[in-house]
Amino acid sequence: MSKLNTANPAWWRLLAPQHWPTWLAFLTLRLLSLLPYSLMLKLGPILGRLLMSVWGSRRSYVDQNLKCCFPEMEKSKRLALRKKNFESLGIGLFELVVSWWGRESLITELSHVKGLEHLEAAKAKGKGVILLCAHFTTLEISGRFLRQHTEFTPIYRKSKNPVAEHQIVYWRSRKLGPMIHRKNLRNMMRTLRKNGVIWMLPDQNSNRAAGIFAKFFGIEASTSTGLSRLAQFTESAIVPFRVTRRAKGDGYDICFFPALENFPSADIIDDTQRINDIIESWAREYPEQYLWIHRRFRTRPDPDAPLFYDK
Repeated sequence: MSKLNTANPAWWRLLAPQHWPTWLAFLTLRLLSLLPYSLMLKLGPILGRLLMSVWGSRRSYVDQNLKCCFPEMEKSKRLALRKKNFESLGIGLFELVVSWWGRESLITELSHVKGLEHLEAAKAKGKGVILLCAHFTTLEISGRFLRQHTEFTPIYRKSKNPVAEHQIVYWRSRKLGPMIHRKNLRNMMRTLRKNGVIWMLPDQNSNRAAGIFAKFFGIEASTSTGLSRLAQFTESAIVPFRVTRRAKGDGYDICFFPALENFPSADIIDDTQRINDIIESWAREYPEQYLWIHRRFRTRPDPDAPLFYDK
């Protein structure tokens, strides 16, 4: 765990009894980092099945998402996919451990890079690069792989838990470098205009004021327009970037795809749909590794429509 910043007058609040379970959770993660990676891969699915059995609300979100996104799939197959998805989530928690405390040689050993030339070509244009990524269960370890090939700035969303926020910001910043809050558009533009690289994940539900509706698996989904607007303001290249876990447990495929052509266009709705289509194609290819526990369709086009999720 990280040291507290005692120069901050509010630091002592993080030691209040209501935060002790969170501190215990992070201490447990730190102890798990002592395990061999091969053992983590075996324990991950067990942890995932445990989460599936006790995390009822998230299990229901996964069920609803899979039912609506794969209506043609038989129920038995959706249940099997749900199980694999939670197993993947469990492995992802161990990948967080590797990301924060794993040795660099292990990261190198697990890395199988494809298409790095696309990132280099985009950087050579001198107007910055926006990496288009998505919320896969491999998200946390993706940053460590990416950091081996380029300096970059992650865009992050603040955690509601102050202890989790403290730990996440500390360890991600230490391993990946400074981060920018998702609402700090000025710093994003400043970074890109210095030919920097920023890492964005636009596939979470956006509130009605900040997004527009574009289809995701044929369902209207409120989607942030921030990536498109940044590209318009800075003329930065958009390079899709994806990290997926290999089926045999022998590492990860780190894929950089060619920069999007004719992006942004004159139509921000078309641009947003184009982004959703890319992420959907990835989720269809690796459905067990996509983060289905998120309430992607929470905001509906009709504010008076029934809730998409039960809770």
